[in-house]
Amino acid sequence: MPAITLPDGTVRQFAGTVTGTDIAASIGPGLAKAALAIEIDGKLCDMALPIPEDASIRFVTRKDPEALEMIRHDAAHVLAEAVQTLFPGTQVTIGPSIENGFYYDFYRNEPFTPDDFAAIEAKMKEIVDNKAPFTREVWPRDEAIKFFEDKGERFKAELIRDLPESEDISIYRQGEWLDLCRGPHLRDTSDVGNAFKLMKVAGAYWRGDHRNPMLTRIYGTAWRDRKELEVHLHQLEEAERRDHRRIGREMDLFHIQEEAVGQVFWHPKGWRLYTTLQDYMRRAQTRWGYEEVRTPQLVDRSLWEASGHWDKYRHHMFIATVEDEDKTLALKPMNCPCHVQIFRHGLRSYRELPLRMAEFGACHRYEPSGALHGIMRVRGFTQDDAHVFCTEDQIADETVLFVEMLSAVYRDLGFSDFRVKFADRPEARAGSDEIWDKAEQSLKTACETAGVTYEYNPGEGAFYGPKLEFVLRDAIGRDWQCGTLQVDLVLPERLDASYIGEDSARHRPVMLHRAILGSFERFIGILIEQHAGKFPLWLAPVQVVVASIVSDAGAYAEEVVAALRKAGLHAEADTRNEKINAKIREHSLARVPLILVVGRREAEERTVALRRLGGATQEVLSLDAAVSALKLEATPPDLLEH
Repeated sequence: MPAITLPDGTVRQFAGTVTGTDIAASIGPGLAKAALAIEIDGKLCDMALPIPEDASIRFVTRKDPEALEMIRHDAAHVLAEAVQTLFPGTQVTIGPSIENGFYYDFYRNEPFTPDDFAAIEAKMKEIVDNKAPFTREVWPRDEAIKFFEDKGERFKAELIRDLPESEDISIYRQGEWLDLCRGPHLRDTSDVGNAFKLMKVAGAYWRGDHRNPMLTRIYGTAWRDRKELEVHLHQLEEAERRDHRRIGREMDLFHIQEEAVGQVFWHPKGWRLYTTLQDYMRRAQTRWGYEEVRTPQLVDRSLWEASGHWDKYRHHMFIATVEDEDKTLALKPMNCPCHVQIFRHGLRSYRELPLRMAEFGACHRYEPSGALHGIMRVRGFTQDDAHVFCTEDQIADETVLFVEMLSAVYRDLGFSDFRVKFADRPEARAGSDEIWDKAEQSLKTACETAGVTYEYNPGEGAFYGPKLEFVLRDAIGRDWQCGTLQVDLVLPERLDASYIGEDSARHRPVMLHRAILGSFERFIGILIEQHAGKFPLWLAPVQVVVASIVSDAGAYAEEVVAALRKAGLHAEADTRNEKINAKIREHSLARVPLILVVGRREAEERTVALRRLGGATQEVLSLDAAVSALKLEATPPDLLEH
């Protein structure tokens, strides 16, 4: 006679084995209609799963985040049925839910193309409308293997053979069609709804191994309702419009080529943007008490072995050998072990702590070519990396200072919205559980002191310590994980870092790893897409173009440019023999924030006609007034405050 505890603490008794469907119906018809799945003692399950004994439950309705993942999972099953119905002989492999959607990998002699999408989507809608129940069956292993082999589904048969002997062979039916799946699933295909769309196709090797057959992967997106789908599709359109690779070409900021895969060739305008951002970060770090350092690019493997990075990151390192010295060196993939070397150079006292050490460190990591993406994901990058060496008692105060600094930087760069995730110990890690307990508790206490609220990101900490992940939300609602703060009690021990305490004894410092931008390359890509290339004046690589209307105003245009440059602005002259409207269109496409138009009258009166990017009107100012106003407007926000 199971006792079922509801979320509000109410307990309901049932005469025998009961299902989620039974419980929901006993509570009321509204819940029976709304409940899509059930959580039993913390585990997500089908509504039809028998519950033979006491349990605590929670119903999952369409508004819950778990429902969205299930909708996407089930949409993948509906896609697979539609494909096999329309294209007999196609083999199905795996089809998971992913962020914003789902995919399914298919094996077929002729790959699918987007031209197939209309027919597949129409068939998917038929399957949804059929309201076929999802029902779970457990089959004997040999019977399941034979079934799929007889159907010609060799990939499914291989998956079953590789499952642990202890695992049930779980089969889900939706009408006549069935698939190997652990579940759970929604009640029936109609719960998927019609807020889905197929997006693209890609090639994928079976099990990610290039020696295996090539499959066709069909990606789709799925949402709770049409409104959510439309919002997502609009976001994708906006993301395409803001794509940093296209804008980078239009603004002549950078390029990437095959002779240096995953590395950026910065053009003059792009490098000006880069150095403006770097100068801003340098001023911020100085203001917040950091000392800047510089460490080597090539470091002997012995240091990486001692730190633990060799075992953890060796496959991401670029290696160089010195034959006549019999040495193996690695291009540094991160800066932290090198900063410990500076800390260890000489005797340190507790009076020096906290010691804040920052470096714009050039790092290199091997990323597979398929993972590279413009300047967002590269092999060569520079981090705004810093490490704070402190005592355990100073962790909370340093966290408060870091959050204040990070908030100020993000605000200046146009990001007012960010959230924090607490990433705790990963399965593969260095250090004892006792050390991890201490590090995690220290970081939680520091969050309380700093007033930081967070959500958990379980198992995603660094291999040496827990971390806070600061996630930005951009202008079109996308999330970017940029800043981090990590508490490390492991690396100082492994690399023998110590200081002399007030008691004249040696002590291990705590090492706080911190970054705000993360990678300059990636963050500039984010900035380009955040602003759609229309940077605030202080960040714009070209701030002003002075365009002449007639050729005899060219000398005055050059004079205006000289005055602007003397005031510290990035100004250029356009004195070409072109119509002024053509010049304005060209510089607007290049996203120049300000265009000063000058002709005979402006030259005679020593004025300029100021046009702003996207504006339809112009303002006439004296040259001196324009230079003075634009100098103030182009001042970086941190210099306005100090």
